[in-house]
Amino acid sequence: MTNVPFIQSVPAAIAAGTVSGNDSIRHLYGDVLRREVELMRHVTESVRFLVIHCSATRCTQDYTAEQLERDHRARGFRTTGYHFYIRRDGTMSHARMLGEVGAHARGFNNCSIGICYEGGLDAQGNPCDTRTPQQKERLLDLLSVLKQIYPHALVVGHYQLSLQIHKACPCFDARLEYSPERIPRY
Repeated sequence: MTNVPFIQSVPAAIAAGTVSGNDSIRHLYGDVLRREVELMRHVTESVRFLVIHCSATRCTQDYTAEQLERDHRARGFRTTGYHFYIRRDGTMSHARMLGEVGAHARGFNNCSIGICYEGGLDAQGNPCDTRTPQQKERLLDLLSVLKQIYPHALVVGHYQLSLQIHKACPCFDARLEYSPERIPRY
């Protein structure tokens, strides 16, 4: 994937032993994302939504960041449409810089950050909240940092952006689960 300063910085620091534990990782996320915000081509006030998506893949099926990128390129995108992708084991890819317009929610791409988790379908292919505990933890950590950068942005599920969106994505009520009082401030 291209433009991956966030995802490269975090594992490198962990491997080097310069960061450990959730608090240190959150601190590192914040530092890396703050540096990226300084490079953004639009002001932070322009981001009105943090949009949660699911990959719409079965919970029994692996769907790597590389597969996601391949599928998005096949649809005509330059790269993955989401800014972040969270695998079932909690690992996260950062495919687009925060200042880069995403390709994840037609009509809302220029005012949102797209976050996708692997899954969203049960073993039979029905829409279902399939997030693992690791995905939930990573998502909450990421949202807490993003809310510091974009304090006025609303956290919503893809289907909650508009009445014209007839999808189950992300297969849970993101607006309720990640209401402002439920997102910790670090």
